[in-house]
Order: sequence, then structure tokens, then C-alpha cells
Amino acid sequence: MENKQTMIEHLTGVKSSKMNYYTELKKTIQELEKKNINLEIMNESLKSFNVNMDIDDMLKNVLEKLQRVYSVSRISLSLLEEGELILTNVYPLDSKFLQVGSKLPSDESLYWEAIYQKSATLYSFPLKKEEVPYIERHTFEKLGMESVLALPLLSKERVLGVLSLGSKEFAAYSEDDLSFFQQFADQLAVCIENSSLYNAVLQGKKEWESTFNAVEDMLFLISEEEKILRFNQAVLNFFKVKPGEIIGRHYADILFRHPESKGEELDFRQSQHARLVLEDNRICEMNTYPVISDDSQIHGILLYIKDVTKRTHIEAQLMQSGKLAAIGEMAAGVAHELNSPLTAILGNAQLLLRQADQEDISYELLTDIRNCGDRCKHIIRNLLTFSRQDEYMFQECSLNQAVEQVLSLVKYQIERQHIQVTVTLASELPAFNGSMQQIEQTIINLLLNAKDVLLEEEKEEKCILIETKAIIKEGEEWVELIVADNGKGIPPQQQTEIFHPFYTTKETDKGTGLGLSVSLGIAKAHGGMLTVTSEEGKGSCFTLLLPAKGGTHEEYPDH
Repeated sequence: MENKQTMIEHLTGVKSSKMNYYTELKKTIQELEKKNINLEIMNESLKSFNVNMDIDDMLKNVLEKLQRVYSVSRISLSLLEEGELILTNVYPLDSKFLQVGSKLPSDESLYWEAIYQKSATLYSFPLKKEEVPYIERHTFEKLGMESVLALPLLSKERVLGVLSLGSKEFAAYSEDDLSFFQQFADQLAVCIENSSLYNAVLQGKKEWESTFNAVEDMLFLISEEEKILRFNQAVLNFFKVKPGEIIGRHYADILFRHPESKGEELDFRQSQHARLVLEDNRICEMNTYPVISDDSQIHGILLYIKDVTKRTHIEAQLMQSGKLAAIGEMAAGVAHELNSPLTAILGNAQLLLRQADQEDISYELLTDIRNCGDRCKHIIRNLLTFSRQDEYMFQECSLNQAVEQVLSLVKYQIERQHIQVTVTLASELPAFNGSMQQIEQTIINLLLNAKDVLLEEEKEEKCILIETKAIIKEGEEWVELIVADNGKGIPPQQQTEIFHPFYTTKETDKGTGLGLSVSLGIAKAHGGMLTVTSEEGKGSCFTLLLPAKGGTHEEYPDH
């Protein structure tokens, strides 16, 4: 019965129809599966592609997916750069014949033909190999490639390069296959172009940020609401803050966060200039520039802030030096004018003393006149020495002599204000090389500062101690001057700030804040140092340390 049924199916064609039906169904299913896989390849490959992805990883990903349907064993990417076709990537990495970065010749080239034709170009070994026209023939033979498909990377009709797919067996691609490969290549071209544009923008951003941060002065970009949008590295260095503490804050919250900071209110709708006082009494100049869009709207304001503290201090020191020079000239002129009547006073006093009886009361009065005249003469001589510019030349000097000359000028003034001055000068004190006038200026500054501090005290006993001595430090000889007072002392946080230019604890009309700054500069110019030790409620002690004559003191010791 079974044989009979089979025979009937064959005679009626039923068996044949079923076979054809199943064959066509299987073929259709295979085609659908292939198209689905192609779509999957397209979607997954392009979905997985991102601007930061390594191209070799991307090619590996593409090749693994293509191998599920096609007999592709090698994939390479070549890009056009300034009219040259450059081999940029190959996978597998060991399937290279030319080195990555090599230029591909354009004559009789499979790759260049794909570029010129703007369409897929297939190479397969013919029966007669000598008929192969392409220059890459020998390369393909070495790599064992039987078929190579070159696909131009097209983006808006512009060729970016060539994607090649190599197979170690003969590949017969249908029209649908070639259409799929070209669509894939075109999508890949768009991804590569987007990546190139992104990297170009990223590079431009990096270059702009590098330039922005290279500016040593502070830069802020703020919004119309005056909120901080961007800033450079100089801002972090100046304010000692972290980036997260600045973004989105009102600019005034950062600039004027210190209680003593101050500045003008500005109209950001136009370019303006202002001077600010920021943290640590830093003097800054700020220029504002509105950022105008194409539609003439302000969409940001650029703040350029330059720290001009040092420059301002130098300018002030130059002005102060000019004033001191003028005062010196005036003092010299006054001293010369006083010399004439003083000579007459001293001369007449000496003549009268010769004629006066020592027992007579007039003799004592004439002696006082002569002594006061001698004292005035000594003061005038010191004023002339102090005002002479040629004294700035370094020469052998005596620290004791500098102290004595300064005391002849200011000791009487200090003692009249009920301040006791105790002087202890070391005998046989070594000399030092320097400017007597500059050292005298330093001593005067220290004495007058001590006097001003004590005048603010209400204690009964007010004392200034002046002492000189020689010390040995690290095998070398130094001369030391100590000026100490029993005043209120200096708080620890101010003991370094008092040497900054323009820092002063005195009232505005009683001090400039330059005395200690200038004195420190003089000490350093002499190879020495000026330091302070102080305890609140007990007083302060300033120490001037200078290298003795003949020493090789390039640096001062810790003292």
C-alpha cells in the first residue's frame, strides 16, 4: 500500500510539488534570515560606533558580524587626506602587507577605481592572473585573498575613503549583497565624518581652553544674571578654591567674599574699568567686556582681572623715593643755611668764654650755648650725610657708628616722649660692606616704629632696647642689631604681613606701610635679613643681620 501511495504521488506530481514548495520556502527563509542578519549588522555595528571608539575595535566588531553571513576574512580602512589615500586601519592586525600610514598609489589601483567610479569594485582571481589590471594584485596574492571588494565611503556625494572586504575564497556577491555593502559603507562614512567633526570641535575646544588657562591673569565668563559660567586656572590659584565652588555662583560672592574686599558697582552693558581690593589686600584692575551675539544681544560678560599689587607698590616706592630725595635736598639746603648762623653762635660763644670768669654765672650759660651749638652742628652734619646720594655706594661701614648717628637724630625726640632708650654697643664689632645711609634708614624705621607703638601704651615704664653684637653662624661671622620694645606685641597672623608693602596697623595719616618693606629690601640687598619675634602683651624684637666684611654670604642663616 505504501509503495502504491508513493507511486500515485509521483504520477500525480504531488511529491514534486511538495519538494519544490519546501525548497522555495527554505530559500525564502534563508533570504529573510540573511536580510535580518544584514539589518542586525547595520544596526549593531553603527549603534556600537561612537566618537571615542577605537577604529580597530570597530573593524573587529564589523568583521565578526559580517562573518556570520559572508566569507569575509579581512577588512581594511583607507581615508583620503589632502588628496592622498592613506591606509589607516587593518583587521586582523596580522593581515597587513603595507604599514599603517602608507600612501596607496593611484595608478591602476582597485581602491582608487572605487573612488573614481563612486561605486563598489570587485576583484577576483581570474583563470589567467596576468590579466588582472590592478597594482594591488601582488599584495592580494601574498595575503591569500581570492576576492576583494572595494567600497567607496560616500557622504553627501563626497568620497572620504575606501572600505575593503577580503575573502580567501571566491566570492560571488548578488546585487542585493552589493547594495547592502554600499549602504553599510555610506553609513560608516557618515559616522567617520561625524567623528572627525567631533574630534575637530573637541580639539578646538582643548586649544581654546589651553589658551584660556595659559593666561596668567584671571578670566571670568559670567551670564547676564552675573552668574559664573567659565573661569581659568588663574582664578583657582588666586582664590585657593575648587572648581565646584565657583560654577553657578554670583561673581561678587567670589570676588568680594573677604570682608575687607571692596570694589565699584559696574554697568556690564558696556566695557568698563575698575580697581578692586581683594583678599590679602591684593590690588587688582578689572576690565569688563560684554559678549555680543549676531543679533546684537548680550549673552555673556567677560571679566579680565589683573593683579597689579606689585606694580602699584613699586610705583608707590618710586614716588616715596622721589619724596625722600626731595626731602633730602631740602634737608641739605636747610642744614647749609643753618651752618652760617650756627658758626656765628659757636664762634661768639667761644670768644665770650675766653673772657668770662669761670666762677661767674654767665660762664655756665655760655657753656650751655656752646654745647647746644655743638649738638646742633653734629645733627646738621648727620643730616647732610643722610641726604647725600653718593652714600649709597657700598663701602666698609660700622654698625655701631650707624646706630650712634641715628641716635643723634632721634634719641632726644624719643626721650622727650618719656620713653627710655637703652643702648648696648659691642666693642670691637666687625665692619660690614654696605651703604651707611641705607642702614641708617633701616635703623630709623625700626626706632620710630617702636616709638609709635609705645606711644599707644598707657603703661608707666616704656622702654626701647638697642643692642649690637657679633655672632658666628655656620662658621661665618655676622653683625647683628636688635631693636626691642615692651609694647603690646604683634599677633602671630600679622608677623609675616607687616613686611608686605602698604600693610600698616597705624592710622591712614600716620603711616604708609612702606617702612618695614623697604627695610627688608635693604637687608636682603646687603646679603642679610630682617626678622621679628613678638609675644602679645610683652613686646616685639626686630633683628637686623648683616654679613661681616670679608664673608662670602650668598644666603642669610636661619636666625
